[in-house]
Amino acid sequence: MIAYILRRLMLVVPTLFGIMVVNFFIIQAAPGGPVEQMLSQIQGTAVDATERFSGSSSGGETLRKGGSDSSSGTYRGARGLPRELIERIEKMYGFDKPMGERFVLMMKNYLVFDFGESFFRNRRVVDLIIDKMPVSISLGLWATLLIYFVSIPLGIAKAVRDGSRFDVTTSTTLIVLNAIPGFLFALLLVVLFAGGSYFKWFPLRGLVSDDWSSLGPIDKVLDYFWHMALPIGAMVIGGFATLTFLTKNSFLEEIHKQYVLTARAKGLVERRVLYGHVFRNAMLIVIAGFPAAFIGILFTGSLLIEVIFSLDGIGLLGFEAALNRDYPIMFGTLYFFGLIGLVMSILGDVMYMVIDPRIDFEGRS
Repeated sequence: MIAYILRRLMLVVPTLFGIMVVNFFIIQAAPGGPVEQMLSQIQGTAVDATERFSGSSSGGETLRKGGSDSSSGTYRGARGLPRELIERIEKMYGFDKPMGERFVLMMKNYLVFDFGESFFRNRRVVDLIIDKMPVSISLGLWATLLIYFVSIPLGIAKAVRDGSRFDVTTSTTLIVLNAIPGFLFALLLVVLFAGGSYFKWFPLRGLVSDDWSSLGPIDKVLDYFWHMALPIGAMVIGGFATLTFLTKNSFLEEIHKQYVLTARAKGLVERRVLYGHVFRNAMLIVIAGFPAAFIGILFTGSLLIEVIFSLDGIGLLGFEAALNRDYPIMFGTLYFFGLIGLVMSILGDVMYMVIDPRIDFEGRS
C-alpha cells in the first residue's frame, strides 16, 4: 500500500502542473484582463486615480486633456491615455514580463504556497482563502454528512422492499426533489421561514449571530446550526437521489449473490445477513466515495446559496475574482483546491483498501 501511495503522490506534481498550464494560458488569452479593468476604471472617473498611477500632476493633466500620447491599441479603452501610465499599470500587475516568464515565476511561488496579493482587495490571497474557508467547509461538510446519513439507510430500506409501495413512493419523491434547483428551493425557504412573507424562524444572513462571542458553549453551537439550517437544507434538496439509488442498486446486486443465499441457508437472521455480510461489500463504493463527494459539493454547490443567504465563502470569492479578473485569487484558489482534490482522490483509494483489505491496488498495478 505504501508503494502505491508514494506513486500516486508522485503523479500529483505533473497532474497539478498540467491543470495550471491549461488554465493559465486559457485565462490569459481571454479578453478583459486586470489591466483592462483598471483602464476602464480610470477612463470612467478617476482623476485622482490617474494622478496616483501617473505619479505627477503633468501626467494627470495630459490624461484629463486626452493628450496625444496614447497606447498602441493593445488594450481596449486605452485611447487617449499616456503610454507611461499604461506601462506603470502593466508593471504593477506583472504584465511587463512575457507570458511564459509570468507562469514560471507564479509556479515557483506556488511551490511554497505564496499566492501573492489580490489585485483589487489589497490582501494576501492566503489570508482571503483562510477567511472564507469556514463558510464553505461548513456548507460542504454538513451537506455531505446529511446526504450520507439519510441516503444510506433509505437505500438499504428500498433494496429490502424492492418493488413495494414504499419503494415506488420514495423513488417518485426523490426524482421530484432531484428536479428542483437548489437556488429555487433556497428562495422558497427564505420566503417561508426567513421573514420573506410568512414566518421569521431563521436568520437570513451570516454564519453566526453578531453576539456569538458572548454566548455560552451550548448556545454557540445552537446559534451556528440555527444559521446553517436553511442553507444546508437548500443544498441537499437534490442530493439524496443519486446516493440513495446507488446504495439500493449495490445492495440488490449483493443480495442475490451465492454467499448471501448460503448465509440464509445456515439460519442467520435477516439483519445479520444484511449488516454482517452484505453491508461491507455493498457499501464499498458508497463509503469510499465520501472524499470525492465532499469535494464536489464544496466546489460546485455553494455559490448561489452563499449569495442568497449572504454567506461570504469561497464560491462567492471565486465568482467575484472571475468578474474582476483578479488573477492571483483565480490561480491561487485553483492551485490550492486542485491539490486538495488530487489528495482526496488518493484518500478515496486508501479508504477502499481499509474498508475491504482484499482490494490491492499495488498488486493490480
